[in-house]
Amino acid sequence: MSIRRPQGTQDFLPRQTVYWQYMEKKIRDLCRVCGYEEIRTPVFEATELFQRGVGAATDIVNKEMFTFEDKGGRSLTLRPEGTASVARAYAENKLYGQTPPWKLYYLAPMFRHEKPQAGRFHQFHQFGAEALGTSDPLADAEIIWLAWTLGAKLGLKGLSLRLNSVGCPVCRPGHIAALSAFLRPLAGELCEDCRARLDKNPLRVLDCKKESCQKATANAPALPGSLCPDCREHFAAARSYLEAMDIPYQLDERLVRGLDYYCKTAFEILAPGLGAQNAVCGGGRYDGLVQEIGGPPSPGVGFALGLERLLGALAEQGAALPVSGPPCYVLATLGETARRRGAALAAELRAAGFTVLMDLQGRTLKSQLKLADRKQAAFTLILGEDELERGAALVRDMRTGEQREIPLAELARAMEDMT
Repeated sequence: MSIRRPQGTQDFLPRQTVYWQYMEKKIRDLCRVCGYEEIRTPVFEATELFQRGVGAATDIVNKEMFTFEDKGGRSLTLRPEGTASVARAYAENKLYGQTPPWKLYYLAPMFRHEKPQAGRFHQFHQFGAEALGTSDPLADAEIIWLAWTLGAKLGLKGLSLRLNSVGCPVCRPGHIAALSAFLRPLAGELCEDCRARLDKNPLRVLDCKKESCQKATANAPALPGSLCPDCREHFAAARSYLEAMDIPYQLDERLVRGLDYYCKTAFEILAPGLGAQNAVCGGGRYDGLVQEIGGPPSPGVGFALGLERLLGALAEQGAALPVSGPPCYVLATLGETARRRGAALAAELRAAGFTVLMDLQGRTLKSQLKLADRKQAAFTLILGEDELERGAALVRDMRTGEQREIPLAELARAMEDMT
């Protein structure tokens, strides 16, 4: 029996990775113009980081983490999300001691033991951006602008932004008490998971997508009505910046997000075509996270965007990503002497930055021309014994069929003109 890839994982073949490379370049370019710099953290972390940072009562920690013991008996976990790791790196490397804010981004694989479904896998990839060391509501708006603009630049249509404030440690306890009092008489109408959440984190009941829970909580007390003056002022300012940036949004009083570290601003970006779970991006402010994992008090705001879900939404909408690159050349040779000279010529041209392919199976000229067609080469460089004697190469335009002979000494310069 042949070995197959693990359930919930994918192989990305070359015809697919060109789209990933295009998308990743768009992300890096967008981060660059906004002043966000790349950070790379370990694929696995101490399990305690996610228990304390993400929240011991969350579904991620309770149900979805890939956790194991190393040979020293230490509990380690493949990272299920990126923000906690970035916060840990920020605290451990004492970035808080340098001029804030730190604007960071990552492109990285994450791991969750979820039931595989459309756009969700055991190993998946996220683009995340974090602004650490600032409590300015403009940072909230900039983070949202970054995620919103990426979708627009990739050609995603029908995006919608849902926005809420989930309060802070000053005002949230009062709302949780009111919400608990409202929900307990309705416990029998809630799903099993939400009944468990009543004691651990009642806010998460509002986030449940099951129809019975949504119906039971339809008249639940709204969190925005319980906000303290600081949270109200912060939320109003963040909204004013979004409006100045011409980013449309919808207020959603039920939006709480699924991680314990969120406070104040919380948001999701939705895309049509992904079914009930149609969020491609989510994020918000997490002013207490760095301190929760052992660092000094440090405000922060950020988001994570699922790249598989983003590509899935683009595919559903029939968006064609323009992934064409520089022209490709196939160097076809006739005879062993020409092949050796061709190998040296290909090395010279590649060193000069040209994409040059050669047949690696010693096939006929006809087969080499078929290779050029298959690779959609713009030009084929033909080198045989006669061409070698004249110190030239025959250059065939694969679109028109026209051919011309160019001296080898002038070939690189002529190829520059072809591009």
